[in-house]
Formats: sequence, C-alpha cells, structure tokens
Amino acid sequence: MTTSPVLVWCEIPVTDLDKSAKFYESVFGYTTVRDDTQVNPMVNLTTDMQAIAGHLYPGTPASDGGNTIHLALSDKLEDGMKRCADAGGEVVSPIITIPPGRFAYAKDIDGNSIGLFEPAMA
Repeated sequence: MTTSPVLVWCEIPVTDLDKSAKFYESVFGYTTVRDDTQVNPMVNLTTDMQAIAGHLYPGTPASDGGNTIHLALSDKLEDGMKRCADAGGEVVSPIITIPPGRFAYAKDIDGNSIGLFEPAMA
C-alpha cells in the first residue's frame, strides 16, 4: 500500500492579502507569490505554482477560527512561536509532542486557527 499525502491543498481566508502574506513569510519563512490572474487574487504559500501547498485569499475568516491547518516550520518550534507573536499572531496552547514531531496551536492575524509544526528528527 502506498501512502499519499492527506493534505492536498489549503485555502486560508484573510482580510488583507499583503499583510497576511508578510505574516506567513515572517512566521514560516515562506517565499510567497501573489497571483492576480485568476477570478480572485491569491497569495500562494510557495513560489512553485505546481506544488501541493496552499494559498491565502480575500475572504471572511470563520468566527471560531475554522479548521486548523498545521504548517511545517523550517526551524525550532519555540522560534516559530516567538515569530508568530512578534508578527501579530497569538499562540494559544503549550507545546504538544506527538510521534511525528511537536506543535503548538496559534491564531494568525485574522484569527484563523493554525498549527505551528516542527517535524521530529529522523
């Protein structure tokens, strides 16, 4: 049996595309790209337009934070938690350890529920 990715795409509603792009770039170290060629503008969370990833789009975030998207950090969880708070987000849980790694729940600048995830070392 082959294992396929469970998450194939995420769409995160935000109230200000440019401000939110800066938040996700700051917290996760992403190099994002804005695309205004579609019906709605969007900011892709990667420069690889063929990659399985996700994007930000103009929308109304769920009042309760909606579903939680866990996004991988490129460094230590504690560093990502600090960047999240410094960028205007809010860390809302302690560090939680699970077999694949460690994470903390947070909210982005629009109140979207996100997970800051540090994969376990192989």
